[in-house]
Amino acid sequence: MGTHDDWLALTVEETLEPDLPICDPHHHLWEFKTEHTQPRYLLDEILEDLNAGHNIVSTVFIECGAMFKTEGPEPMKAVGETEFVRGIAAMSASGLYGDSRVAQGIIGTCDLKIGDAAADVLDAQIAAGGDRFKGIRLGMAWDKHDGVGNHRTNPPGDMVLRDDFRAGFKHLAPRNLSYEAWCYHPQIPDVVDLARAFPDTIIILDHFGGPIGIGPYKGKGDEVFAEWQRSIDDLARCENVRAKLGGINMEVNGFAWHKKPKPPTSEALCEATRPYYEYTIEKFGVDRCMFESNFPVDKLSCSYNVLYNSFKRLTANYSAAEKAKLYHDVAAETYKLGG
Repeated sequence: MGTHDDWLALTVEETLEPDLPICDPHHHLWEFKTEHTQPRYLLDEILEDLNAGHNIVSTVFIECGAMFKTEGPEPMKAVGETEFVRGIAAMSASGLYGDSRVAQGIIGTCDLKIGDAAADVLDAQIAAGGDRFKGIRLGMAWDKHDGVGNHRTNPPGDMVLRDDFRAGFKHLAPRNLSYEAWCYHPQIPDVVDLARAFPDTIIILDHFGGPIGIGPYKGKGDEVFAEWQRSIDDLARCENVRAKLGGINMEVNGFAWHKKPKPPTSEALCEATRPYYEYTIEKFGVDRCMFESNFPVDKLSCSYNVLYNSFKRLTANYSAAEKAKLYHDVAAETYKLGG
């Protein structure tokens, strides 16, 4: 039986615009994740992807429940993930592994539902991550229908509207920390409510707000897109929100690339998902959008080289200044990476 890497190798392309500087603002690092295509994704594995042809100068790690502590108070166990990633970031910063700076920014997690007690956890995360620690993600992805998997933390559907969550959330802005909103498309209005309630907190919408294409949403792409558009219209009016362009090749999105005989080409990827990219860029503008890989999760569907080629096909007619913002500058500014 062939491996997933064998399948990915069935679609190989020349890298488009190989010199364009890129900050990849969304990837994970982990080991023993048996529910994913790639159970081990540490420095060697991510460098293999980053060195596939594109000019990845820096990256931002996003929490994924990796390497939590086994001892200590429950809310503090998540600090172990930040300690783990800071070590990998230090290895990368040595320059011994090439020019890419892996995990130059770190987004950890904190159960903000513990209210004011979250302040101590946030301070511990900052201490563990140093100047690399930039913010928090607490997944809110939830759907009422069977057949649509919720986030691994099994959040309540109304999590970001709850008083206990907001009592913890209010401690982000004073520490200059951002919040990653990982939701499904019916929940985008909740993100709008949150953004309006906390205009001084930078909120980043992950993965287009998770348009669902499986379960009861399967075959209803037009309806989902229309509902998503209305929600994006409202969210884009919130000046404190940034949008990540990517993370739409997961199983929940319903394109089922992983079930095909060969992986998609960059052209096929681009055309299938173009409406989401173009509408988000139209509404948020190039000053508030950034391309993301969501690797190795999106590796279920395509290789890193093909994914970024698909982005570059989408922006083929964009100006150099617009490309600089979408591929690097907005991410570097949002996560305060410098350079």
